[in-house]
Amino acid sequence: MISRKNFLKLTALGGLAPLQRWSAPPFSASGGVNKPLVISTWNHGLPANEAAWEVLSQQGRALDAVEAGVRIPEADPEVRTVGYGGYPDRDGFVTLDACIMDEQERCGSVAALQHIKHPISVARKVIEESPHVMLVGEGALQFALGQGFEKENLLTEASRNDWQEWKKDADYQPEINIENHDTIGMLALDSSGNLSGACTTSGAAWKMHGRVGDSPLIGAGLFVDNEVGAAAATGLGEEVIRTCGTHLVVENMRRGDDPETACRKAVQRIVEKNDSVEDIQVGFIAVNKKGEFGGYSIQQGFNFAVYESGNNRLIDAPNWAAS
Repeated sequence: MISRKNFLKLTALGGLAPLQRWSAPPFSASGGVNKPLVISTWNHGLPANEAAWEVLSQQGRALDAVEAGVRIPEADPEVRTVGYGGYPDRDGFVTLDACIMDEQERCGSVAALQHIKHPISVARKVIEESPHVMLVGEGALQFALGQGFEKENLLTEASRNDWQEWKKDADYQPEINIENHDTIGMLALDSSGNLSGACTTSGAAWKMHGRVGDSPLIGAGLFVDNEVGAAAATGLGEEVIRTCGTHLVVENMRRGDDPETACRKAVQRIVEKNDSVEDIQVGFIAVNKKGEFGGYSIQQGFNFAVYESGNNRLIDAPNWAAS
């Protein structure tokens, strides 16, 4: 066994190579890098991708693209689990979670934020105007107001009526797939070859007041490593948190997996840790530095939107249940 003293001596003499941070090999446009590119979760990713592509197609920064993209479902009352019009918790409060991360691994996050339509933009302000990574609850609201965001009522009449109907039985059973699109996660690779990501949600419908899922947690709902790739998650947040899901996906890519394989292995980790996944849905999307992308989920029904080469389309993700 080599002691610390001898290790340092051998290193200095060249007997052992010094530890170095792993770095992805460089890729150039001539080498076939697929850029720019934007990928996002669920069918509401299609209009979100359109907004992101407007930025990317003008050689804009990936960070600006993902913020612009996810603001679209945040402002759409028809998207019932993101931003304005999102389903409330069991006490009738609409609470929002979001995070954003850039190519320099700078990240900002807000959780349990009320009254602010665009939590993703507040999360970005956390990066730019605070010394912190994450603000929550009343503190996040006061920070947002101090940054000039407007306080407004986010509970629409449609969501209020659904909440009133739910209270008749008050049965908390998270739905999966189409019934409860709980997140939009978005990843972008810009013309400079830089990655960024964003994730925003109103969380699970009828959750306990104060519950926070994976979406605002770096390494759970979103992770970006500009040397390797990026990943975002959707589905039952508790399961993603337990496995640090998006960090796991990126680490799988660091070890050489393509994006779809990296997502599949993260899903398998969740499956193996549960006696049954019959009522559990988790999906991952990922993109690497080459502009290769992929997704994978536990159950059927998860899809993701991809905008590349001027073409915006929806892809049904492969899944564990069908394997």
